[in-house]
Amino acid sequence: MLRGVRTAGRAASVARQAAFKSTAPPECLTKLQDVIKERQKHSTSSIVAVGAEWFGLGESKGGRHLEFEEFADLLKKIGLELNEEEVGELFDFFDRDNSGDIGYDEFMRAIRGDLPKFSSSIDIGGSHRNVMPSAISQRVKGHHPKFDPDETREWVESLESVVNTHGTTRARFLLHELMAQAQNLEVPIREPVITPFMNTIPTAEEAEYPGNLELEERISNVIRWNAAVMVSDANARRPGLGGHIGTFASVCDMWEVLQNHFLRGKGYGGGAGDQLYIQGHASPGTYARALLEGRLSLDQIMNFRSECEPGAGLSSYPHPRLMPDFWENPTVSMGIGPLQAVHQARYFRYLHLRGLADTSKSRVFAFVGDGEMDEADTISAIAVAGRERLNNCIFVVNCNYQRLDGPVRGNSKVIQEFEGLFRGAGWDCIKLIWGGPFNELVENDDDGTLTDALENTPDGDCQRYAAKMDGGLIRKEIFKGDLAEKVEHMSDEELLEAFMRPGGHDKTKIYNAFKHAEHNAEEGSRPTVILVKTLKGFSLKTFIGRNPVHQMKNITMDALKDFRDHLDIPLNDEQLGSKSKESFALLAEDSAEITYLRERRQELGGYIPKRSPVKISDICKVPGPELYAKSFTGTREGQVMSTTKAWGAMLRLLMKDKHFGKRCVPIITDESRTFGIEGFFPEFKIHAPFGQSYTPVDADSLLSYKEAPDGQLLQEGISEAGALCTWIAAGTSYSSQGAPTMPFFVYYSMFGFQRVGDFIWQAADARTRGFLLGATGGRTTLNGEGLQHQDGHSLLIAMTNPACRAYDPAFGYEVAIVTQAGIDEMWVQDRDVIYYIMLYNEDHAMPALAPEDVDRVTDGVLKGMYKFKTVGDHATKIRLLGSGPIMQSVLAAADILSEEYNISSEIYSVTSYGELHNNVREIERMRRLHPASFDDKTYIEELFEGGPEVTVAVSDYQKALPETIRQAVPGMYVTLGTDGFGRSDTRENLRRFFEVDKESVVQAALSSLARNGDMDAKIAEEAVQKYNLPSDRIRVDICSI
Repeated sequence: MLRGVRTAGRAASVARQAAFKSTAPPECLTKLQDVIKERQKHSTSSIVAVGAEWFGLGESKGGRHLEFEEFADLLKKIGLELNEEEVGELFDFFDRDNSGDIGYDEFMRAIRGDLPKFSSSIDIGGSHRNVMPSAISQRVKGHHPKFDPDETREWVESLESVVNTHGTTRARFLLHELMAQAQNLEVPIREPVITPFMNTIPTAEEAEYPGNLELEERISNVIRWNAAVMVSDANARRPGLGGHIGTFASVCDMWEVLQNHFLRGKGYGGGAGDQLYIQGHASPGTYARALLEGRLSLDQIMNFRSECEPGAGLSSYPHPRLMPDFWENPTVSMGIGPLQAVHQARYFRYLHLRGLADTSKSRVFAFVGDGEMDEADTISAIAVAGRERLNNCIFVVNCNYQRLDGPVRGNSKVIQEFEGLFRGAGWDCIKLIWGGPFNELVENDDDGTLTDALENTPDGDCQRYAAKMDGGLIRKEIFKGDLAEKVEHMSDEELLEAFMRPGGHDKTKIYNAFKHAEHNAEEGSRPTVILVKTLKGFSLKTFIGRNPVHQMKNITMDALKDFRDHLDIPLNDEQLGSKSKESFALLAEDSAEITYLRERRQELGGYIPKRSPVKISDICKVPGPELYAKSFTGTREGQVMSTTKAWGAMLRLLMKDKHFGKRCVPIITDESRTFGIEGFFPEFKIHAPFGQSYTPVDADSLLSYKEAPDGQLLQEGISEAGALCTWIAAGTSYSSQGAPTMPFFVYYSMFGFQRVGDFIWQAADARTRGFLLGATGGRTTLNGEGLQHQDGHSLLIAMTNPACRAYDPAFGYEVAIVTQAGIDEMWVQDRDVIYYIMLYNEDHAMPALAPEDVDRVTDGVLKGMYKFKTVGDHATKIRLLGSGPIMQSVLAAADILSEEYNISSEIYSVTSYGELHNNVREIERMRRLHPASFDDKTYIEELFEGGPEVTVAVSDYQKALPETIRQAVPGMYVTLGTDGFGRSDTRENLRRFFEVDKESVVQAALSSLARNGDMDAKIAEEAVQKYNLPSDRIRVDICSI
């Protein structure tokens, strides 16, 4: 009967939809939304996750699209009871394009509603004006507009009077006040980049703390204790295990205030919550909190850094690859977390502006160490966030003044340095330096002399005061002379206590700093940084301020007792020394602390960090084989094409696909014309969140440079590291936002694994799914660049990454086969892998793939090799392996061998030495473990069985690449490659120099056959002279000069 209601006539249905959609949503939609809210309440899942889960329940016959009956069945499955008319109304409301079925995007849009505005930063045009450098101010002063000279002179004389009467400190404060007021009056003048060394938010402007400070302090103490004992006891039980105690001790209070009051979980609002990038060395604190939350067991805590037994232990740092339900974002090595955080925030805005996800309530928090600020990637991140006005990005720089060996800036003030850096880049900067008691001294500093003294106290001395724990020393060296009277009311102990609780350990002040940052994320126009002064090893007397604190893994018994007493941990001495579960502080499930902690997280949308990937295969339809078959036809007679152009043509087809296309994300680092995809500019447009406010120079051309907020292409400029981070954000959006996108990052291949390999490892760890396209690859194919720019090794480096499948296709149909397989593996099989495909700019004829060969060739391409063809029918035979552009040398050599030497060649296209090597490795392992019973053959052995005894492999990469399969190749195996430094010349000359041209392949074949006893060696010797090949005993190369 439902089918009858639905199919009363297509015309009538369309008419009903047209009339219906011009009015308010049906009342039954409210019932559905109530069910969603109830589901979110009990699961703390995002609305996206709930939607993906429900959509996956539908038994779709239409390839990830629900027809009417399927939709009606789905409503019943999720517990929504509607009558027939209501089901029909709801179906029509969901079916926005009147297609007669409902896709995942339509489904999500209906239950989520239209996307809200992203943020106020999108509306703010223009940028800050630059300020003249002070060094030339006097020279240009006479050329300024005069306005009222007398009034100007009065202002200048007033300033001189203040300096002469009250000193430069007072004058500085007045000028800061004037500039602040100028900003309030919207005078277009840039604020100073460095402000006085004091808290940005005065006590008088602080809001009252909203939580239970007493309970939160007890929770913090337990977490701080368990985090330290986790590391110390683990190293006592298993010496040398490693770990870090001091970092989390310094950041614990910031972390806890954020968790209890600000950090949004996956179930918050209509989005997917916040993203979190922590200091990797602070991971024990995250685990200690998760223990109280009930997400980790004590057994897991006891097995910190013991992971060889799957699921038994905890990873050293944030590693989603090792803990896929817990961590989302890897943050070690240093510098990769900050840069990834910024590009994650930027990509969230991209998703929102393109209508792919509601990210309006998702912020990105990044905890950064002050030592980590030395990383070039961190500095780059600051510039990008400021330029892009990413008000959804919040940094917390943990300024404990110490890196691994000693002070970060022993001779200066690191907080002041960082403030200038962030403010200069356009960030809102909050300095959180002093806790309550000491801050009172600073705020009562009416003459500014204490502020001057603090600004002139190097960080190295501040570290020493913390380590010495001597109030008398602080009084003597800081409060000397006239400053002594400012602390005469305090004892040495009181002064020390005040100094030893900086702003990063004062929860009220921390709360207000985060509150300001949150407000800026909602209504501001720029990113926010909190520069917070902390103590490394806080609460551990034997750790605080010590140079080796970063490496300190063990806590002595006396230090443990002192630590226990300071934190008021209810454990006796025997428990402390047990190095067992009894060393940990546990709270009863019904305790006030546990109840409070869990209620706070429930209110904020659930626990975080938490990784909640959607099952892409349930919600997204991928293109069918007919799309890729268009790449199987080859080129027409007389036409040529490069594999780069073949890939570009296929990518365009993918982007035009009705269902898959909008989820394609091409990423380019300023080389679109090199890669032949500049035609995408006007068709798909370049993403520009603020639009295009200028007329491009090529506006009148068909390939005009077009930018738009909903542009699909991401033009990253000349920044491979930044582009890689954007690619990671796109390739993990199925997890971060439940909005799958497929990134295609195309770049000069030598700027990938060679330059930003650490980020590709980060991508593998983050479970990124996407394509890396190493274009203009090959040491002799990119012929004009020279030395390290000519890539002859990236395929070797790619083999070291376990998540990477690397391919080196020679023909257009091979590119298509690998691309289809990658999309299928990542989005249909839901596997977290990376596909790396080499592309080349060398044009040649592209062969067609016959329909009867599709299955055989596809199987071979993906396994790494297949037989391309046989040339000649002679008694003497040889096997030639070619790949990439050097396949052309192999094909030409085979013709010469047949026509001039009566030698037949079996030609194999090697698409992936990496996949072949993996197969050999696994087979050899099983042979080693089961020598008597395992007799499986490698794929190479099966493929070569009964063939020629001599094999020559040649590629545009170092010989080490084809050498990776030597173990499995039967008979004589000779490899040719491009070892040594690259250099500039024509392709022909380079291939002759590196001995991979057709003549070198011919001579190598003759020589190999001769050494195998299949022909006279003189023929091979004569070929050297015939083809004028270099025959020096030792080839002179750059490294020998």
